[in-house]
Amino acid sequence: MPYFDAASSAPLHPVARQALQASLDEGWADPARLYREGRRARVLLDAAREAAAEAVGCRPDELAFTSSGTRAVHTGIAGALAGRRRIGRHLIVSAVEHSSVLHSAEVLEAAGGSVTQVAVDRGGLVDPAAYGDALRADTALACLQSANHEVGTEQPVGAVAEVCRAAGVPLLVDAAQSLGWGPVDGGWSLLTASAHKWGGPSGVGLLVVRKGVRFAAQGPVDERESGRAPGFENIPAIVAAAASLRAVRAEAAEEAVRLRELTDRIRARVPRLVPDVEVVGDPVRRLPGVVTFSCLYVDGEALLHELDREGFSVSSGSSCTSSTLTPSHVLRAMGVLSEGNVRVSLPFGAAEEDVERFLAVLPGAVSAVREKLGAPVASEVVREENILVVDSLGKRCPIPVIELAKVIGDVPVGGLVRVLSDDEAARLDIPAWCEMRNQEYVGEEPADRGTAYVVRRAT
Repeated sequence: MPYFDAASSAPLHPVARQALQASLDEGWADPARLYREGRRARVLLDAAREAAAEAVGCRPDELAFTSSGTRAVHTGIAGALAGRRRIGRHLIVSAVEHSSVLHSAEVLEAAGGSVTQVAVDRGGLVDPAAYGDALRADTALACLQSANHEVGTEQPVGAVAEVCRAAGVPLLVDAAQSLGWGPVDGGWSLLTASAHKWGGPSGVGLLVVRKGVRFAAQGPVDERESGRAPGFENIPAIVAAAASLRAVRAEAAEEAVRLRELTDRIRARVPRLVPDVEVVGDPVRRLPGVVTFSCLYVDGEALLHELDREGFSVSSGSSCTSSTLTPSHVLRAMGVLSEGNVRVSLPFGAAEEDVERFLAVLPGAVSAVREKLGAPVASEVVREENILVVDSLGKRCPIPVIELAKVIGDVPVGGLVRVLSDDEAARLDIPAWCEMRNQEYVGEEPADRGTAYVVRRAT
């Protein structure tokens, strides 16, 4: 079964499996002890740290192993903010950061600090100048991911780091998605990553704090990992993580060319094979194996189930796959469609024939879902003061958008359609639909229930 969700978690690399099995016999003892077994464990831990540091491009004593990438982010942000608390309590993040960064920002705000979110364009890209505009005298830290986890857009880390360095503000880079492809360039100050993203075992994260960066670890600490990751190190998993990072790096240049060709093929052919599709993410600045697209009039969860039945494991940033039933914060920030969203993230070694079969079955899968949604319980359509009113209250997206598409031709050019909806996803999907169909999105109006979204027919 083709696994096309490597951005969530990559399959365990063969080198990681070998290193894990080999180190189980040597790395079980306490590396802090001076007897023979402890010394053996210490040798493995030190070697893994040196290998990981070489891959990152830092000193070994700047790198700590944590229990996960999320833990590395939380520890890194909390420690950097605490280390610079005399400067202030202002944090800068991009609007498309991983939830671990945004949750840390929420904690800061709840404690009385302040957060500025930097907007992105429709490709998911930040403008370095916007980080400069967000800097304040009390800015303690800025955060920016090296590449986005949902759409694959690579961020201008070097330029943002230069802006922050000129202001004396450290930059924390979440490199979870990109570190397997190469080191992060630029003058960043802190870096985090997660081993299971590059084919290492889960439960191993990296936290790098450059020398000279003010950092104060929070919570109970001990002598392990420079006081930044308390608790007994999982040495076999750490060894496997470092070994797999070195292995994927050796293959990265050649594999990037191959996977980029495959994702370019998907980007080019999906809009030709499936009508009403928007390919999202920057078309040039993106990870080699990630391509994301959204299908109009399709429920994302239903489409993922349909593809699963065809034997393909993919993921979605759509609201329909979220337990909160709200649109992905990444897609919302980009202003693109959230409905029918599919992320294909190819693992190392993905087969060309599997990509071709995916392209062969995708049109049928989309058609099947659209057919199921094509005859929903009819929304009430009335005319009110020369405005066509579509009542989609109580119906989840994409139903409000489907009903809008059905009636837009019933009003003259310049006429208005007022869509009533209480689904949060409509706030994103209706403007995005207008963008795709060259119609004018007028805006929101208050309603007795939900929200009224007003669209003017332009074509």
